[in-house]
Amino acid sequence: MAGDGLVFHELSFVPEGDEVVVGRLDTGSYAVFPTDGAELLKQLTQGMRLSAAANWYEETFDESVDLEDFVATLRELGFVREGGQQQPDAPPPPVRLRPLGRALFSLPAWGLYLAVVGGWTWTVTLHPDLAPRSTQIFFVHSLLVVQLVITFGQVPLLLLHEAFHILAGRRLGLPTRLRVSNRLTYIVAETQINGLLSVPRAKRYLPFLAGIVCDSVVFSALGLVAHATRNPDGSFSPTSRLCLALAFTVAVRMLWQFQLYLRTDLYYAAATAWNCYDLHEAGMTLLKNRVWRLVNRADRIVDEEKWTPRDRRVGTYYGPFIVLGYCALAAITVFVSVPVTIRYVSIAGRAIGSGHLDAAFWDAALSLCMNVAQLVALVVLSRRKRREKKSGTSHTPSSSEVELV
Repeated sequence: MAGDGLVFHELSFVPEGDEVVVGRLDTGSYAVFPTDGAELLKQLTQGMRLSAAANWYEETFDESVDLEDFVATLRELGFVREGGQQQPDAPPPPVRLRPLGRALFSLPAWGLYLAVVGGWTWTVTLHPDLAPRSTQIFFVHSLLVVQLVITFGQVPLLLLHEAFHILAGRRLGLPTRLRVSNRLTYIVAETQINGLLSVPRAKRYLPFLAGIVCDSVVFSALGLVAHATRNPDGSFSPTSRLCLALAFTVAVRMLWQFQLYLRTDLYYAAATAWNCYDLHEAGMTLLKNRVWRLVNRADRIVDEEKWTPRDRRVGTYYGPFIVLGYCALAAITVFVSVPVTIRYVSIAGRAIGSGHLDAAFWDAALSLCMNVAQLVALVVLSRRKRREKKSGTSHTPSSSEVELV
């Protein structure tokens, strides 16, 4: 791609209404151009000289263009090859597991998913004791066994959740990878999908929502297994109680997705539906700017022009969705965290306060030690993240590198 001495990298052009998303899949550098700017860039990538491009633009759109500033912007975005390099970009390596991704989201697969979820929905209407409740966490008397199973039993379920994200991205030929991070007080696994803005908007929803699809199917399957493995008298067997305990953790993870201020999978799907690229930051900035204007602190107001007009327009009404996220947090706290903590502390307190160094005492003591170890791990991750942020080495996803949890 060259024009008047300018050599361009391979660029993708994705129309989005009155705008065009242009970028490089290899670096994840993307920008939103007005239609006329995107057309001008296309002319340059096809070899049109700058002088001819200026004349073409004026004849086509009946106005002049500052090509010097335009080219400077293209260089800043990394679209222009520096040093006059003429060789084409190396072809990207083939995306592994792409056929598996296609199979995972094929029509037969969707039929199976719907059958499992529909089967659980029908079964729970007939047997309400299968519905998730916090007491299901304590599926055995041993706190240590409960904690080990809940902690490590979630690992394959979390990996399966992320695998759905990964394969949904690779199904589209996009590079994806998995990383572990922490958000507020949570340790999370994240799938990074680079170049998602290089595909049409309609194709982005599945990579965003694939994890929730997985959780819905896993939750329903665990409930069906719990029902199928009941004792002959209808009571829950050990296998049933184990499945319900794991299913409850999956249900909490689905509720967690409504905390939109954490930029969860649902946040990215909503932002895509509203045709926004950085809705959270735009919405928060607009909200803060309104506050600073009310208190006459013009020095704290942030320039809002760095976001697209669409982000600014939708961001003005984004506040209620932030409130929705905090409502989800409140629901998790009231209906999950508080009841589970109260019961845990009650059981552990009785065991340790009994004055007997029996199995129940050591079970509770080891369980408490495990909790402390998890808190220490969280603190270490948080401190490392703060150090990386201060040193400028922390990973911040670009507009095309989406982190899904």
